[in-house]
Amino acid sequence: MKNAINVNIAGVELRLISGENEEYTRRVAAHVDAKVSEVLKLGSFSIVESALLSAINISDEYYKALETAENLRTQLKDYLEDGSRMKAEIADLKREIVRLGGR
Repeated sequence: MKNAINVNIAGVELRLISGENEEYTRRVAAHVDAKVSEVLKLGSFSIVESALLSAINISDEYYKALETAENLRTQLKDYLEDGSRMKAEIADLKREIVRLGGR
């Protein structure tokens, strides 16, 4: 279900149509508003220039987050593989203990 939500970004009223819930859509719009406002405070940029620079900054954050997520996935995969190897080693050691007459 699509939701129509009115938001304000850098003083511009926008009506967004979104499949996401209103709280999420407002949070996204607030993030964009904060980024555009941040750029506007830096100098005499037009709203269009500020929006474009903000889009670049947000894209930079996005790609860095993707890279971080990929690094975490790789690290998790490595940990799971280490855990599997250790589990197999424990099983081998238990068999060796039994073979040697232990418990």
